[in-house]
Amino acid sequence: MTSYCSLLYLAVFLPAAVLVYRILPQRLRWVALLAASYVFFWSVSGKLLVFLLFSTASIHHFGLWLSAEQQDRDYRLAAAAPAERKAIRQRFMRRQRRILLFASLLHVGILITLKYAAFFSTNLNTLLHALRLPVSLPVPAFLLPIGISFYTLQALSYLLDVYRGTIRADRNLARLALFLGFFPQIMEGPICRYGQTAQQLWEGRPVTWQGLTFGMQRILFGLIKKIVIADRLNLLIKTVFNDYALYDGGVIALGMVCYTCQLYMDFSGTMDVVIGSAEIFGVRLPENFRQPFFSRSISEFWMRWHITLGTWFKDYIFYPLSMSGPLKKLTGAARRRLGNHYGPLLSGSFALGVVWLCNGLWHGAGWHYIFFGLYHFALILAGSLFDPLAQRVTSFLHIDRNCLPYRIMQIVRTALLVCVGELFFRANGLRTGLAMFHTMVIDFTLSSFLDRSFLTLGMDKLDFVIVAVAVGLILLVGILRERGIPLRETIASRPVVLRWSVYYAAFFFLVIFGAYGVGYVPVDPIYAAF
Repeated sequence: MTSYCSLLYLAVFLPAAVLVYRILPQRLRWVALLAASYVFFWSVSGKLLVFLLFSTASIHHFGLWLSAEQQDRDYRLAAAAPAERKAIRQRFMRRQRRILLFASLLHVGILITLKYAAFFSTNLNTLLHALRLPVSLPVPAFLLPIGISFYTLQALSYLLDVYRGTIRADRNLARLALFLGFFPQIMEGPICRYGQTAQQLWEGRPVTWQGLTFGMQRILFGLIKKIVIADRLNLLIKTVFNDYALYDGGVIALGMVCYTCQLYMDFSGTMDVVIGSAEIFGVRLPENFRQPFFSRSISEFWMRWHITLGTWFKDYIFYPLSMSGPLKKLTGAARRRLGNHYGPLLSGSFALGVVWLCNGLWHGAGWHYIFFGLYHFALILAGSLFDPLAQRVTSFLHIDRNCLPYRIMQIVRTALLVCVGELFFRANGLRTGLAMFHTMVIDFTLSSFLDRSFLTLGMDKLDFVIVAVAVGLILLVGILRERGIPLRETIASRPVVLRWSVYYAAFFFLVIFGAYGVGYVPVDPIYAAF
């Protein structure tokens, strides 16, 4: 069971989990969810389940340790004279910081060792060879537990929130285990905060008809994205990216656009299945996408794409760095010299750069991932730097920045920049990405489209028509959402014949046009690899 979109998950595992959950009394339903979560994890990662168990147990211990320090601090403050309280606070703050630092280094260290040790060893060996030093480090190869990047960030957010006093440490180990290991989100997120889902999971909410139908609606919508669009594009994308040297810039541009489409449909489609699965159990997970390709800038795009990862980096890396003593001093000095726009931007760019370096590395161990992160950092920084100039130019030319043509231009520009970033993201290494980009710019022709040879890359004319129709339907849904129309509620409120006609039409569209069976290879969720 390697995918939420597999028949085994949808037809066997999920119905069995719902059935067991439904027949248990409310006070024991958390047992069904926790057991299902560990069975799911074990079915994919086997003995690597021990890493999740260790993270859960250790995070629980560190949380209680921090809580005990806070209670001891409060007790001593209540009994201390006013003159002594500042020293008591500082002493306990140092102790809590040491606990938090040790816990963070332990869990980040496990993640770095398993995910990045080979990358660092390989690059150090390259450096040692270039320096002509007779030293060679071993290159380890570790198996990765599913979702380690996701549940590690959830675990750290829990500890940081306990440290900040945002939440209280949970004494119930089982509730914390369910929060970290809930099976719909363990493989690809969304990255939840303890306050968002822990209590929902523990309450054992009933399986209602609305939750069941709405959950199945969401799952069906996600399956269309994943199986009809993303999986159908896969063969063309593999052909172009694996043999890019055989093609001109026009074909590489086609592969770039198709991969961007595939990545969005794959990830957002899987999120639909994940959120729909949780909805059946009465659990509301945070949204991870909000029509990102309607964005008018790169910064807006990243507020709409992988939302929970972006907010995690913002809350736990960007803000703490920005509010640190040295950067606050730099901000003040820069504001006095450069003004209220460029002053904070100068100091904030350091924190932003760290965030995007971490973002790139989080996605994988490779220089192309680092480049991907720094590419978006440069675009966001450039957008902030030149925005005052753009406002003056459009004002001078009497261009309404909110008029439809200007907004369409911004949306198209942003989508194009995103596609270029995804070219490097998908390429088999940074050098390959640079070579593909060079070919796309220098040798861009339409000859493959004029002689129709692009139809031999793994997709025929019918495949392109199916993808175009499906993407058009997804685009229509996105437009309705952008206009604030509650589509699912609207469909559910229609007469039963109309309502079920829509459901059956979507189901048969998936069955007839899904990319499965002879000629198709099942495609694992892309973000599960990160």
